[in-house]
Amino acid sequence: MTESLDSAQQPTPEKRKKRNWGAMALLYVVLTAIVIVYSMPGIGVLITSVKTNEEIAKDGLWSLPEEFRLSNYQEAWTNGNLKTYTINSILVTIPGAFASIALGLLLGYVFSKLPFRGSNALFIFVVAGMFYPPQIVLIPLFRLFNAVGLYDTLWPMIIVHTAFGIPICTLIMRNFFATVPNALREAAIIDGANEGQILRKIMLPLSLPALAVLATLQFTWIWNDFLWPLIFTQSDSVRTIMIGIVAMRGQYSVAWGVQGAMSVIASLPTLLIFIFLQRYFIRGLTLGSVKG
Repeated sequence: MTESLDSAQQPTPEKRKKRNWGAMALLYVVLTAIVIVYSMPGIGVLITSVKTNEEIAKDGLWSLPEEFRLSNYQEAWTNGNLKTYTINSILVTIPGAFASIALGLLLGYVFSKLPFRGSNALFIFVVAGMFYPPQIVLIPLFRLFNAVGLYDTLWPMIIVHTAFGIPICTLIMRNFFATVPNALREAAIIDGANEGQILRKIMLPLSLPALAVLATLQFTWIWNDFLWPLIFTQSDSVRTIMIGIVAMRGQYSVAWGVQGAMSVIASLPTLLIFIFLQRYFIRGLTLGSVKG
């Protein structure tokens, strides 16, 4: 009797299916709302980039333009010095990302596959750099680079981004290499391979998903950085694109349309990086390359 009552109280497959559909519908509604909220600033910038300053002053930033114009993009590229800003950002981002990832790769391999006495303490010391506030070293670094003649050049930004990127790159690569079976390395050693060959021919191809994660994150962080270029640059010829966008603000007016065009162009590289690396990026996350 009790069993029959329990079975009667249990939900039928149809009720379970309705509950699942209801939960999925609620999930999609929430995700759609989040996408809309996060997309609004980008949509606003995109609309602003095809409007004149007169239309913006008259109708506001969110009104649709009477006519879609690309003159703001042309002005940003020619008169706005956007070409110089873009080249400077590339010259800072690519070396900074490559150097930090390469050093993180080497350190992660050593800490994971070649442990030595005190390596755990050294690993904690390196990773602790992730929690080091960059603001407390602004003045010392400013004085250092000014004393050695590197102020108002691209070198301070490359050096600082490399240094601050090493901890996160080391952590991700060390955790990734920890998931690779030691039997692969031992088999390669038996076949006569040295550590350099093991790293280059075995570990490096296996670590492509983790490297894609780091490339996406590091490129995005360095490209979008505003603090270090603001501190270490003064001349317009060495400004990065993020500082260049702010430089379009005049003393008495703001070129909203040109700033919007520059913002759209500045967002394209990071978007393209994610599109081309998204397959490896998602694999890197699902493989647990960012887990402890």
